[in-house]
Amino acid sequence: MKGLRSSWPKPRRFDRNLVVIGAGAAGLTASYIASAARAKVTLIEGHKMGGDCLNYGCVPSKALIRSATFLRQARRCKDLGIARAPVEYDFREIMARVHHVIKTIEPHDSVERYNRLGVEVIHGMAHITSPWTVEVNGRTLTTRAIVIATGSRPVVPPIPGLEQVRYYTSDTIWSLTERPKRLVVLGGGPVGCELAQAFALLDCQVTQVERTGLMGREDPDAVALVEAALRADGVRVLTQTHAIRCQSEAGGQQLIVRHQDGTEEALPFDALLCAAGRVARTEGFGLEEMGIPISTNGVIETDAWLQTLYPNIYACGDVAGPYQFTHVAAHQGWYAAVNALFGSVKRFKVDYSIIPWTTFTHPEVARAGLSEAEANTRGVRFEVTRYSLEDLDRAITDEAAHGFIKVLTVPGKDQILGVAIVGARAGDLLAEFVLAMKHGLGLNKILGTIHSYPTWPEANKYVAGEWRRAHMPSRLLGWVEKYHAWRRG
Repeated sequence: MKGLRSSWPKPRRFDRNLVVIGAGAAGLTASYIASAARAKVTLIEGHKMGGDCLNYGCVPSKALIRSATFLRQARRCKDLGIARAPVEYDFREIMARVHHVIKTIEPHDSVERYNRLGVEVIHGMAHITSPWTVEVNGRTLTTRAIVIATGSRPVVPPIPGLEQVRYYTSDTIWSLTERPKRLVVLGGGPVGCELAQAFALLDCQVTQVERTGLMGREDPDAVALVEAALRADGVRVLTQTHAIRCQSEAGGQQLIVRHQDGTEEALPFDALLCAAGRVARTEGFGLEEMGIPISTNGVIETDAWLQTLYPNIYACGDVAGPYQFTHVAAHQGWYAAVNALFGSVKRFKVDYSIIPWTTFTHPEVARAGLSEAEANTRGVRFEVTRYSLEDLDRAITDEAAHGFIKVLTVPGKDQILGVAIVGARAGDLLAEFVLAMKHGLGLNKILGTIHSYPTWPEANKYVAGEWRRAHMPSRLLGWVEKYHAWRRG
């Protein structure tokens, strides 16, 4: 690698220690860490500060889900002993609120804030011209190290006729101001499920099309509850269904699909949402000219320390994979910055051992560690302990007693291999398990921790209690029973 760098002229001195390309979660974290370490750092962003999560992903989708959740609660007010709770709303105002939420959070990721933190922020398109130089707005910046954090963009599937119809992606759907009466959602992953459910609650006729099954990375017991909830909220779910072509006729726009039995159906729509995944943004930054390899998965090839082909050029976030989560991007941003600045003294391999993720459908699905399917595929032996949220007092008071907690443990031990939670507050409940797994704490430690009553996290204690009950030493219990009998005389 050193020989590779030697073919490029190396500056005698450098203007800065680090240049970060991309101001999403990964790039913002890397820049913050560098400035906190008193390094001279420049952050370059070609579009909007905050990246996809703030502007097109996590923030707007959760804002929309919050409004949709209120409508669900109002419509089911009888469950709470309320006879009627009529609600009037305007779709345009709900979408305006989504943008207001984005504006409210924007200062957290703003140029002004990062300038105050000591980061030089440049708005423009960055182009790497050597291992030591980056061009932006006609300037050449010299730097000791570079971090590529250019994120990802939505996949637009190659469906014949798609360009002739009104289609959106998860980036552009937020431009809607008029409610589409009929919405077709193409994709059954987390984004597709979240938005299909939210728009259905906003009185759109939603049809969701997925070529395999919903939420393919989750176990079937979790998927079954989510699919049932989608249908209950009015989503027509079509799995094992392929999108064949789009067509626009005098009667309107249609997506032609083919079902598993070979029959075709025309799905009329006013808007089509493509939620078929995301692909890394790798074009236009000089990677091709530098010969930086792109993997078969479309991400920049990196080693365990996030180094690319050039040891002083790092990649992190969606552009590096292997996960497309905001919190993982931020996690990688820390490693990229620290390794870029201090790697010659001490460097750190990225820790992917405990990765939590949550799908914010109703019910939520949250998971960390191994699923049953993953454990079986890897040949990992495990035991399963379940606790039904139907029995949780707080869930009952909240009229949300649905779902479960499932914990995978090492056979005969309380060591946690994986956790899956389906239900209200699942993403919040997961945090205690992530902490336990990260620091090697078993279910007995959770069981021995006092939890406030009545709260949702009590469910974590109860699933630990289920494990403990199943592993009580029978021989010891026999002796204890005899002891108590003796004490009674």
